[in-house]
Amino acid sequence: MFTVFFLTLAGVVIAIAIGTFWYSMATPMGRLHMKYLGFDKLSPEEQKQKIEEAKPAMPKVYAGQMLLSLLESFAVVIIITMSMQNGVPFLVALGFVVFNWLCFMVPVNGSQILWGNVERDIAWKKFFSDIMANLVTLLAIAGLAGLFA
Repeated sequence: MFTVFFLTLAGVVIAIAIGTFWYSMATPMGRLHMKYLGFDKLSPEEQKQKIEEAKPAMPKVYAGQMLLSLLESFAVVIIITMSMQNGVPFLVALGFVVFNWLCFMVPVNGSQILWGNVERDIAWKKFFSDIMANLVTLLAIAGLAGLFA
């Protein structure tokens, strides 16, 4: 049980690290995300103002994201460790994780794009950016879990 707990917490750190990099302004995905948020239409002064306005809520936002990452990580760790402890090869267990991504995370992200307030010219780019961020995160957590299962 300690291994599951440790791997789940390590998965949260992995998810935060990947998300921070993925959506940073140093990447095309980060610049796309800023466009999605409307930052491309703001002057540098307005951008700074928006950032300052958002700062008081950031601890709650990050805490919420960490809770969501904890759930995501726990699910992946349980799938990988329980599968491998029951004799399932790692690649098959990894297939279970990918299947969950394909059947749950991809449709949820797709619905968010379809029904959300996303500009049509960036909708597909945003969709693929978000689902790939999810997949990379899940595979990284699964890889770590597979090392200790």
